[in-house]
This record gives sequence, structure tokens and C-alpha cells, in this order.
Amino acid sequence: MQLAKNFGYYLGFVAASALFLVVEHFTHIEFFLHVAAIPLEVLVAVFIVEKMLQRRETKERRRQLMFIKSHMFRTDMRGLFIANFRGLKNPAITMHQIKEASLEDLRTMRREAEAIEYRSPEAMEEIIREYVKAQPVWTSFMERAITYNFENIFLDMIYILHFINDVKAFKERYPDRLFIHEAERNERLMTKVRKVLNDGVQKFLDYAVELKEKQPRVFVDLMTDYEISDRMHLPRS
Repeated sequence: MQLAKNFGYYLGFVAASALFLVVEHFTHIEFFLHVAAIPLEVLVAVFIVEKMLQRRETKERRRQLMFIKSHMFRTDMRGLFIANFRGLKNPAITMHQIKEASLEDLRTMRREAEAIEYRSPEAMEEIIREYVKAQPVWTSFMERAITYNFENIFLDMIYILHFINDVKAFKERYPDRLFIHEAERNERLMTKVRKVLNDGVQKFLDYAVELKEKQPRVFVDLMTDYEISDRMHLPRS
């Protein structure tokens, strides 16, 4: 988009350089050859400066998004993530373990979370309910992803919102049945369930690693809140 916006300026630099090259060709005056190089040198400098500004802007937007996520993770999404981690059979990771982990331990947890197994279908159903309850949060995340131009986050939110719509449509038709039981009979649905739930664990650990590395005080505050909330729940069965 920025390239298209400034295309006229770039074309002007190239045209100026080409004009001096034509003059040099007909006059054989070497001075014009040196002059022709000036617009190209300016053009290269402009490209370099623009790239630097774009990287700085992206870094700032990511920093802002990190703090936005911190607020949402500590409030609206706390119940969801607690339910997701409490439902894990393997790897069995607790909020206390995350809070006390070193940066390398967190990275090890994240690698182990590539293969996730849940304690039971009923535990997965509880997590699914939390996802549905958090629908306004996912919508808000999607809107912020559009604002900050984070395409990957936008696509993730679309996938989650489509999944939530599947769950709500099923529960409207069969209010007394568990969605996870239906998913167990439908490979497409079960693939969605596992992707959404597994991604939740993995994204949380990704964020924990990011906070531990870049904002350790925020990490401690966040995980202290989660540990307290986790202890308020009934013990794992």
C-alpha cells in the first residue's frame, strides 16, 4: 500500500535519472552521468528510511497489542485458559508451574504442547463452553487485528468465531446434548475442536514466553492472578 502511495515519487526519481542519462548520451559530457546517479541514490535512501520506519511502526504496534492481550487475558479470558489447562492430561501443566518456570522451562512446555491430550470429553466440553462465553472477546480481537493490520490474528479469530457458530447452532437444536459427543462422530468437527482447544494452550504459552522475556513484571502479575483463580476451582478429578 505504501509503495502504491509513493509510486509517483519513485517514478519521478527514475525519470529524472533517465533524462540525465539521455543528455549524457547525446552530449558525451561526463558531468551528466554523475548527475544521473543522484536521483537513484536518493531513491535508495528513501527505500531504506521507509523500511526502517515500517519496522519501527510494526514493533510499536506489536508492543501495544501485547499490553492489550495482557488486559484481556487477565479479565475476560481468564476462565477460558484456566479451564483449558485444567483439562489437560498430557502435558499436565498448571498455572503454578508456568508462574514459577524459567524462560527455558516455558519454552520446553511450549514444545511439549505440540502433542496435547485431554482428560476426558467432558473436560473438553467445559472448555468449549468457555469459548462460546468469550465470543465478544474474540470479536474484539478480530476488530483490533484489523486495526493493527495483523492478518494472522485476524484469520485465527475468524476460525474461532466460525467454530463458536457451529457450537451455538448445535446447542440451539440439541440443547441437552454435548457438542463434544457430536464431534466425536464427525471427523470434520473433531478436527475443529482439537485445533481451537490446542491452539488455546499453545497461544497462551507463546504469550507467557513473550512476557517472561520482554515484560517480566507483567508476567508475574498475570500469572499471580491466574494462580489465585486456579486455586479457587475444585481440585482436578
